[in-house]
Amino acid sequence: MAVILKIDDIECSYGAVKVLNGLTFSVAGGSITGIIGPNGSGKSTLLKSLSRVLKPARGSVLLDDEDLYRLDTREVAQKMAVVPQETAVNFSFAVKDIVLMGRSPHLGRFQSEGEKDFAAARQAMELTDTLHLADRLITAVSGGERQRVIIAKALTQEPKIILLDEPTSHLDINHQVEILSLLKRLNRENDLTIIAVFHDLNLAAQYCDSLILMKKGSIYTVGEPAEVLTADNIKEVYGASVLVRKHPVNGRPSIILLAQESQNLLKKGKIHVVCGGGAGASLLGLLAGQGYEVSAGVLNLGDVDWETARFLDIRMAEEIPFLPVSERSHQENIKLIGNADVCILVNIPFGRGNLKNLEAVSLALENSKPVLLIEEQDIKERDFTGGKAALLYNSLKEKGAVVLRDKAALLDWLRDSLSID
Repeated sequence: MAVILKIDDIECSYGAVKVLNGLTFSVAGGSITGIIGPNGSGKSTLLKSLSRVLKPARGSVLLDDEDLYRLDTREVAQKMAVVPQETAVNFSFAVKDIVLMGRSPHLGRFQSEGEKDFAAARQAMELTDTLHLADRLITAVSGGERQRVIIAKALTQEPKIILLDEPTSHLDINHQVEILSLLKRLNRENDLTIIAVFHDLNLAAQYCDSLILMKKGSIYTVGEPAEVLTADNIKEVYGASVLVRKHPVNGRPSIILLAQESQNLLKKGKIHVVCGGGAGASLLGLLAGQGYEVSAGVLNLGDVDWETARFLDIRMAEEIPFLPVSERSHQENIKLIGNADVCILVNIPFGRGNLKNLEAVSLALENSKPVLLIEEQDIKERDFTGGKAALLYNSLKEKGAVVLRDKAALLDWLRDSLSID
């Protein structure tokens, strides 16, 4: 099979945190390639780089021997479709309208759909067994049905390649097999090239032609499932002891997790970081690298701090971008602070939307939780609330918050003061 996608020495970062380092591999046309690895290994980031969401800082991604990032957006969309991990749709469109949206790369700016477009959408719904759902609202179908609808939308683009980020996440085993069997059939019958991120190693082994095993932002090994999914490789990358046996029906690798004796692990302590907008990215990486158990909040989905926390597998309180911190996110933030040994507030600006972060930190002090303020800039220069933020911030100091000037001083304080038995 000819190479359709070639990745050459790519490097990607979120702010100061490097998440992909020197990745080189190729994908054969008409194949199913699985991307596997533990949380924080860079799987989803790699898929973002392949789908033009995150441009590599170095290296190249070639689609049919052409630089992916120099191609016209419409041309790329005609060749490549993406099915994201989260497929929630908050608008009450009919299923047929959702699927028809896949034709947009083939239409002019003010062009309406024609008979060819409706035929492509109908064929995609037939292939995915969603035609009977055509007039149903997308908000009224099950999780498995919605996943098939989103795949139908991707197929309506008539792509050569489809990228999927954990296509079976949040689905029960029956729907997992249903979705993956569908993709396998489309691959074989339509010569569709599939690249997908997998969390479940057994599913990856059963459905993929080749696997890319990632570790800490690099490729550990590439090959057929039997070559990649060995007990030694899994132990080295995941830190888990397993037995690998041949599946009794198809001979592919089947992984059995072995129970491990509990180990006394040295924990340096739990730290909650109140940050956002990129102000905490480097600190999150620094603390995680030092061996602390880190949590964060409230972070807007998609911002640099959120991406960094997600990459590092850090638990966090999340909020939808451009919306004020909700009561739900506020309470989650308070809960995470309560579980930590120390709360750190980084040098972030404050508007009316994130004032609740200051309230959460204030509650930590009231509950005798140590609070550290990294104050690289006077609060007056970061207060866009007409003085409300400055009032709350200065009250933290009055209640005993420790003011530190930089990360070096922070690490010194943690080493001297945070002692966990």
